[in-house]
Amino acid sequence: MKLAPRMIQSMEILQLPCMELEERIEKELAENVCLELQTADPDAPEAEHNREEAKEAAAEKSLGEQTLQVDSEHNNEADFERLLEMSRDWPEDNYTSGNKPSSNRIDDDSERQNDLVSNITERPQSLHEYLLEQLGFHSVPHEVREFGEFVIQNLDPNGRLPCPLQELIQVSGKQISDIDARAALQLIQRLDPPGCAAMNARECLLLQVTDETPLRDVLVTLISSHLEDLAQNRLPLIERKTGYPIPLIKEAYRELTRFNPFPGKGFESRPAQAVTPDVFVEQTSDGRWVVRLEDEYTPRLRISKRYQEMLRAGVDVKTKEYIKHKIDSAKWLIESIGQRHNTVKRVAQAIVDRQNGFLENGPEAITPLKMQEIADVVKVHVTTISRAVDDKWIQTPRGLYPLKRFFGGGTKTEDGDDVAWDIIRIKLKEIVDQEDKNDPLSDDALVLGLAKHGYNLARRTVTKYRKALDIPSSRQRRAY
Repeated sequence: MKLAPRMIQSMEILQLPCMELEERIEKELAENVCLELQTADPDAPEAEHNREEAKEAAAEKSLGEQTLQVDSEHNNEADFERLLEMSRDWPEDNYTSGNKPSSNRIDDDSERQNDLVSNITERPQSLHEYLLEQLGFHSVPHEVREFGEFVIQNLDPNGRLPCPLQELIQVSGKQISDIDARAALQLIQRLDPPGCAAMNARECLLLQVTDETPLRDVLVTLISSHLEDLAQNRLPLIERKTGYPIPLIKEAYRELTRFNPFPGKGFESRPAQAVTPDVFVEQTSDGRWVVRLEDEYTPRLRISKRYQEMLRAGVDVKTKEYIKHKIDSAKWLIESIGQRHNTVKRVAQAIVDRQNGFLENGPEAITPLKMQEIADVVKVHVTTISRAVDDKWIQTPRGLYPLKRFFGGGTKTEDGDDVAWDIIRIKLKEIVDQEDKNDPLSDDALVLGLAKHGYNLARRTVTKYRKALDIPSSRQRRAY
C-alpha cells in the first residue's frame, strides 16, 4: 500500500507532543500565507488590519519568489517550463525585498548583533578543548605537542584511547619516535581529569591512584588483579590470595568507588528537558475518571478570508494555482490537528478506563495492558495507538507519567492469574530490600517469598525478573 503525502503528514501530526505541535504550527504559519491565527475577537478592526498587513507582505514576498508547490501529477517538463517563465517574468532585481540598508543601518545592525551574541549562553567546554587548553601550558618539543594534540582529538567520549599507541602513531602519519610518542601520552595522562587516555577501565583506575591516595598499595593490587572478584563480591577469595583482611579490603573498595572509570562523561552536560503534559485526568463528582487535552499550546487556526475572496474574485492562473494549493494545505493541517485531538483523547480515555485501579490504589494495582486491546476499543489500527501515545505525557493525581507507562506485559502465575510486571517488580524489590544481607535470599527463597504474597511463579521467571531489575545474585548481595 502506498501512503499519500497528506496521509504521512497526518500521521506525523498525530505523533507530535504538544510543544512540538506548537513549533510545527508556527512553521506552517510562516510558510503558508493562507493560514492565520484565530484571535479571540477575529472581527476586531485593529486585529484584522494588522493581520492583513502581515499577510499581504508575506504574500508579496512569496509570490515574488514564485515558490509554487505543484501536485504530484505535474511532470518535470511542466516544472522546467514554469522555471523558464519565472526567469522572463521576474527579473533578478525583483527578488530583493525592501530597500538596501545604509551604512549607518549596517553599523546599527552590527551593534545589535554584538549585543545579542553577548547575551547568548556560553557553550560548555568539551573534554577535548579542556585537555588541549591544559596541554598549552606545558613546554614540550614541537613534535611531542603535535602528536599530543592528535591523541587528544581522537579520544572517545569516555576519554579513552580508541586503539593502542602504536596504531595511533601509524594513523597519525607523523614522524615521531616511540619515546616521544610515549612522552606525549604520559603527559596527557597527567592532565585533569585523571584517568584520561587509558586503554581500558583497569588502566583508567590505576592512573587515578597517586602517592597521596589512602591505601595506595592495596588499591593497586585490587585494581591490577582482582577487579572481577570485587565485582562478584568474592571477598573471601581475595583475602586468601592477597592476605589482606576483609575489613581492609572493604575499606579499599569504598575508596575505589570514589574513582571515575569514565572521566570524559562529566563533560557531556545536557540541560534537563521540561516535560509538558498533553493529557490531564480528573475525577468527576460521581467518581468517574475523565481526560481532557491541553489546548493552551495549540493555537486555533483558520483559512484567511482575504485569500478565499481573491480566489472567488478571479485572478491570473499562476496566482490562482498558488492560492488554491496553499488553502488546500491549510485545510489539511487544520483537519489533521482536529483528528489528532480526537484520537489522542479517545485513546487516553480508553487507557484510563482500563487503569482505574492504578489511579485509585497506586502502581500495585496496575493492570496488564496491550496496545491491541486499546486498538479494539477505539477501533483503529494498533500502529495508530502507538503513534497516539508516543512521547505523550499524562498528568494524574498520582504524578506525571508517559502514556506508554500504562502499557505493559505481565506474567501468568501457576494458578493461571495474570499479574502485571510492575506488581512483580515492586514486590520482588521489597523482599530483597528487607532481606538479611549477611544471609541473602537465593532465587528459590525469593520464589517462596513471592508465594507468600499470593504470586506463585516459576523459579526461572523470578530469575528473569531479578536480572531485569539489575538485582545481583545472592552471592553478590552478601555483606561480609
